[in-house]
Amino acid sequence: MTGDDAISGTPSRARRLRPLGGLLTAMAVALTGTRVSAIALPWFVYVTTGSATQTGLVAFCEMTPYVVVKALTGPLVDRAGPRVISWSTDAASAAAAGAVPLLHALDLLSFPVLLALVAVIGAVRGPGDLAKEVMVPEAAERAGVPLERATGLSGVTERLASTVGPAAGGLLVASLGPLTGLVLNAACFTLGSLIISLALPRGMGRPADGAPAASGYWRRFGEGFTFLRGEPLLLTIIVMVGITNLLDAAFNTVLLPVWAGQSGNGPTAIGLSNGVWSATAVAGSLVAAAVAHRMPRRVVFFAGFLLAGAPRFLVLAADAPMWAVLAVFAASGAGGGFLNPILGAITFERVPHGLRGRVNALGDSMAWAGIPLGGLAAGAAAAAFGLGPALLIGGAAYFLTTNLAALLPQWREMDRLRGRGVRERAAEPAPVGGDVL
Repeated sequence: MTGDDAISGTPSRARRLRPLGGLLTAMAVALTGTRVSAIALPWFVYVTTGSATQTGLVAFCEMTPYVVVKALTGPLVDRAGPRVISWSTDAASAAAAGAVPLLHALDLLSFPVLLALVAVIGAVRGPGDLAKEVMVPEAAERAGVPLERATGLSGVTERLASTVGPAAGGLLVASLGPLTGLVLNAACFTLGSLIISLALPRGMGRPADGAPAASGYWRRFGEGFTFLRGEPLLLTIIVMVGITNLLDAAFNTVLLPVWAGQSGNGPTAIGLSNGVWSATAVAGSLVAAAVAHRMPRRVVFFAGFLLAGAPRFLVLAADAPMWAVLAVFAASGAGGGFLNPILGAITFERVPHGLRGRVNALGDSMAWAGIPLGGLAAGAAAAAFGLGPALLIGGAAYFLTTNLAALLPQWREMDRLRGRGVRERAAEPAPVGGDVL
């Protein structure tokens, strides 16, 4: 603390930024480990079993518990506090991830045991990610930064992890083998757990005060539904994002790889396209973190979706040259970088502190529910109509979803609570929600 800080009693800038910096660092290491694992684990399964079906089954066994458990643990996050949930679930993820190479080295890793460990990793990752997300507005308040900036930096962290993690995972797996990637994943979760438990300021991430200790789990769970039912804007956002997530999953898991194969561009084109998209998404998130709190939300939000969605489908359907594909992906990533800061700020402004775990858990799970179906839908469409028509159908669905949703009157609410302090919303009592139960 400087002399002036000591005299005035105001904390130094570095000390004020410690909560947000610590939380973002914990998110970064955990997400990077997860992205490394997303390369290492499927490759490990494929090279040891030679079965694409078993490789797909492992991915299913991780993502299904992730979505389901995340939806159900919102009341627990509010009751126990996001800090406790975050460090304890990261520690559990580290133990389960570390058990895979250990049991393999001991020749004790059967396929059912692997599926069980992967299911544990997915199940505990859901509440761990939720808990960190819930602490973002408190970290923003402690750091004295606007919500759009804090959520923008959170988006930058996720984008960087999505860029660096797969690249590092690919290099690591190629040079040292997939088990090394799983060891790194366990180490990242361990470090994230230590940062949350030891490095964040004392008192951060405490349990919510909204619900009495004696209230039952299902009563608290129902309060989340009650609140969402009374928030048409949040429900509209969740439904729209759920549809676009399904279409994104269809594009990334099936349509883009099939295009790369049929066009003759090969897997290099997938890496280049995703790399360009990720790089410009990071740049867009950085710009959003700096200026989004001064910009009209509705215009920026739908302009971002207009760039991020349909053009990717259409440029592949048009059989455009690679330079045009990369240009479209660059614009798409830049537009997508502006979306999460706005979505996060709206959610945190409208949801009282005592309900954030429950409401965010339900909202995230509903928005992610279609992701496992995206690949199935894209595969069926490509098989029935061919790649070109499937891309056109996906692009049209993306365009209509985002643009027709923009006509709904709920969007006028986007700026109503803008500038209203986090502390003011936190002071509001949580609804009892007795009519649900």
